[in-house]
Amino acid sequence: MADLITAAEYKTSEGIAGTKDDARLAVIVPQVSDLVKNYCGTSFIDYYSTDKIEYFNIEDNTTNTVILSECPVTAIDEVAERTSYSGSYTALTTTDYEYYFDSTADAIIRTNKEGTRRSFPKGMGAVKVTYNAGYSATPKDLKLAIFDLVKYYLRDEHKTQRTLGGATMQGQGNTLRGSTDFPDHIKRVLDLYRVVI
Repeated sequence: MADLITAAEYKTSEGIAGTKDDARLAVIVPQVSDLVKNYCGTSFIDYYSTDKIEYFNIEDNTTNTVILSECPVTAIDEVAERTSYSGSYTALTTTDYEYYFDSTADAIIRTNKEGTRRSFPKGMGAVKVTYNAGYSATPKDLKLAIFDLVKYYLRDEHKTQRTLGGATMQGQGNTLRGSTDFPDHIKRVLDLYRVVI
């Protein structure tokens, strides 16, 4: 999947003209992109123009809502359901009031013509949703946090102790809220985009 920034963008933001760190940036930039996507629970740019197909297992006869994993949703291409594991999917339509898209929750709600909820059929992969979500480009404030996160790893600031020219320096490592947390100024931005279900 696509990286949230490029090494060239990072170098421009930091005013780096040389090629000294290019090999490390080629490794760090994709890893930081994946780290941010995993932490935030969304891919941001991967499904903006490429369809995301998501299947939902319905465990009981009362489930009427499925929450999509990518956000923000920009288009619903198809909502379909099947009544048996070997059955084919039947597309639902909004013109027949068979589903409603709740944009505040990025959720699909099964409905009927009276506008009330009804249940999805029970079964494995009973509901299939094809949709688009995310941003056409990485949001600018998120890019800034990613630039700082690349710098954090490029300078080995994540290590608790480093040796430089015979001197030992204590890094931020354990002084953060936990050894697995990001620096506070980066975490604040990432938390704005974090999907919590």
